[in-house]
Amino acid sequence: MGQVHYDFAGETAIVTGGSSGIGRAIALAFGDAEATVIVADKQEEPKDPDNDVPTHEAIEESGGRAEFVETDVADPEQVRSVIEAAREYGGVDVMVNNAGVYIGGSFTDYDSKDLDTGYEVNIRGMFVGTQAAASDMIDRDAEGAIVNTASISSNLAQHGQVAYDTTKGALRMLTRGAALELASEGIRVNATAPGQIATEFTENGTERTQKRAGDGEFLKPIPMGRAGFPEDVADATLYLASDAAGYTTGELLSVDGGWQIA
Repeated sequence: MGQVHYDFAGETAIVTGGSSGIGRAIALAFGDAEATVIVADKQEEPKDPDNDVPTHEAIEESGGRAEFVETDVADPEQVRSVIEAAREYGGVDVMVNNAGVYIGGSFTDYDSKDLDTGYEVNIRGMFVGTQAAASDMIDRDAEGAIVNTASISSNLAQHGQVAYDTTKGALRMLTRGAALELASEGIRVNATAPGQIATEFTENGTERTQKRAGDGEFLKPIPMGRAGFPEDVADATLYLASDAAGYTTGELLSVDGGWQIA
């Protein structure tokens, strides 16, 4: 099959949650595509056990340009500060709202604090990130792209994760609503919907899920016959941010190996 090469030279991409997992893969992919990458995360060191070099340093070691900005997306002011950091490089051209939290548990056992945490990160954090990035683009009279990391949970319910499903369902409508309002400004807003990807939010989650992938546990419900990996989501994200998707906005692109159609 043909090879795809994206060119984001001269552009600045912000990736929240870019230190580990899916976010790290996205940030590295933008670095390979010659974008200036701002890695926004709560911690600089990656959680992935197989990676000991911070994402921005890995990009720089490969000849790219990157910066780490300590960011808790649950704090709106910190999100806005990341946009300010991008202005040092000319302003944000691509905003990837990727940082998120997983909230699992029985529906009847959830505490209201669980919902608050999910809302602050998965919804408000992405709302403010989308809003702040769009405002910067409009102020500069610049077209741009915003890509949110949603989930297959944006479309369907799964056992033991009502709170998580609720936030990801809301993220789908945030994406569509923002796309509708920002289209006239030349700003596209889309989202990826990862399925069972071999990474998790916990510090030891990646090792565990990669073992599950190696054991074939992820293969049973996936028509394409393999586990998903962060790089799969990164490829979809770069596509949605690129001119190749220049007539696409308000879409939720599933990256699940066909899991939802099985």
